[in-house]
Amino acid sequence: LSWASRPGLPPDTAAALLASGPDGEMLWLDVTHRPGQAPWVRLMGRYLLPPCKQRWHTCAAFLPQEELLVCGDRRGSLLLFPCSSSSDWAAESTSIVNGDTEPVVDDSSNELEPSCLLHKGALPLKSPLSVLFGLHGKTGVTSVTIHRGYIYSTGRDGVYRQLRLRDQQLEVLQKHRPCKGLQWIEELRFTSDGDLLVLGFHADNFVVWSSRTGENAHCIPCGGGHRSWSYCSSPLAEVFAFIRSGDVMLYQCEAKPCEQQVLLASLHGREITCVRHLGAVEVPGHATFNVFVTGSEDTTTCVLVLSENSRAAVPLARLSDHISSVRTLAFAMGPGDAGFGDEGLSALLFSAGGRAQIECYRLLCTGDTASESVVACQVIHVASHRLDKHWEQKKNRHKLVKMDPETRYMSLSVVPGTSTKQLPTPWKFLAAACSDGSVRIFGLLEAAQKLVLVAESFHHQRCVLKVEAFLHTWAGGERRHLLCSAATDGSIAFWDITGPIMDATDALHQAEEEMQPLALDAPLVTVMAHSCGVNSLHIRKTPEGQYLVASGSDDGSIHVCLLEVAQGRGEAVAGTCLQVLERVSRPCAHAAHVTGIRVLRPDLLLSASVDQRLTLWNRCPGKLVPLSTTFFHVPDLAELDCWEAVEAGGKLRYYCILCGRGLEML
Repeated sequence: LSWASRPGLPPDTAAALLASGPDGEMLWLDVTHRPGQAPWVRLMGRYLLPPCKQRWHTCAAFLPQEELLVCGDRRGSLLLFPCSSSSDWAAESTSIVNGDTEPVVDDSSNELEPSCLLHKGALPLKSPLSVLFGLHGKTGVTSVTIHRGYIYSTGRDGVYRQLRLRDQQLEVLQKHRPCKGLQWIEELRFTSDGDLLVLGFHADNFVVWSSRTGENAHCIPCGGGHRSWSYCSSPLAEVFAFIRSGDVMLYQCEAKPCEQQVLLASLHGREITCVRHLGAVEVPGHATFNVFVTGSEDTTTCVLVLSENSRAAVPLARLSDHISSVRTLAFAMGPGDAGFGDEGLSALLFSAGGRAQIECYRLLCTGDTASESVVACQVIHVASHRLDKHWEQKKNRHKLVKMDPETRYMSLSVVPGTSTKQLPTPWKFLAAACSDGSVRIFGLLEAAQKLVLVAESFHHQRCVLKVEAFLHTWAGGERRHLLCSAATDGSIAFWDITGPIMDATDALHQAEEEMQPLALDAPLVTVMAHSCGVNSLHIRKTPEGQYLVASGSDDGSIHVCLLEVAQGRGEAVAGTCLQVLERVSRPCAHAAHVTGIRVLRPDLLLSASVDQRLTLWNRCPGKLVPLSTTFFHVPDLAELDCWEAVEAGGKLRYYCILCGRGLEML
């Protein structure tokens, strides 16, 4: 049995009662309280739950606009049923019992017999419109909540999920893991001040966890989750009632003024390892808001907005799908197949890091003057990939050497221009630098939510720290996809990955399942740029069609080389030839690791280091000349990102954001 509030009926006197019976049959009854009389009961519908060992529902909620009913069952599945309070069969069920559905009193047994159930066979037994089987695992769904048009479900798997309705089908947008150790989540409460309270059990304690503060609001010893309980909060007091050893226990706490004031809220629990500027959102009547994405050692990714006027960073969304640290981010701008509108800032976000894990999301940021941040961000989880899961699906794996389970992705780069008007393809490709010495290429099909390993190479034979993909178009319109990778020995390799990407596209179109990874060809050119690891890398195309490749190293040096892409000669099929036209090196440019570098213009470079200096360099023939140095306040700098903006007077201005043990924009 479970109760659910019924839209359209007064909540104080009426509710819906859902009852699961034999053979997976679930009944929907409307129950109305009448003072001094027996409750008024009306049978509204019959539903059939999918077959499973424990075939009963655990929770339910109504979607009023769509006339649908969402249920969770003991198997961990979410079910969507049609329901209509104004349908003909509901009216017929009332007339069957002579227009009155009051329980009939049998004098012989002195028991109430609900007459409305005697003729339930007159109602059709309806099957679900949509089933997400085992969404919360085998321990069951604990609650279903409707908030602002979205569906939220909780379970005893330690996560709660956000879903939406699309063409009368349930679609999972993303999942959230509130905090470590809270494996038994019972319910969600949305407060009037915008906070989300997660109610659950941690060991033998009842926990109320606040999403806003990221900590427990209450922790009450009660013996654990296997008990009946109820929680109620108001501005004056909070009450928790539960049964323990047959006794009804009551815990009451009066509301107290908070003596602790947060001067500056933290973005992450540990240092920030990567940052990307997503773009700017213009809100009428407000200043332009810059949207960023950060990744951290605390295993979360944060989408945040930064306003120059308020000088405050406000988180819009927090993504917690990673099981280890987030090391690198990459994104592809443009709308996708997620069912969003065309307005706003839309992008496909990739995050990767420890345990060889890649996660992919679709983001949409739009102006929302009703919210505190003035910008709203909707997130859809698209796909994920882990190498150890990929390994378990390999054939003849007993004959192969297993990959290092501690492999980390050090850097990501989206391969640009893979879909053209002449050769349209829904696949997007992603290059990854890996700590096991490989460069890997992945293919993403957003519509099917598939992320597939398509090619790899172990050319470097040591940890690969950085990758950067770029596109070259010849005069005839032919495109070549090029890749630059840098390793811990100071070498920078340049690859032509056009062939593997075209072969992978053909193989992915033909193969229904995952393909066998292709082998990348040998690099076209390898440049020994530094004496040790390359910590920063950036490529920019010059107006002459050449490419400037700037890199920074652990030894504090900066290296810049000028490349020219030409067509190979003397071959049956024209290949790609890379020529190094110029090399400039600046030893001891910084006093510590150079962890960020950007080519702003062909004659202007920006570098940042762990020595907390941000330096502008003028690139002259054969040398780099320092122009200015600015000290920044972020210790242990991890990464730098830059973008340019045109001011009101047409003046071009460069912005940069630095991350490490903090975040700073200049």
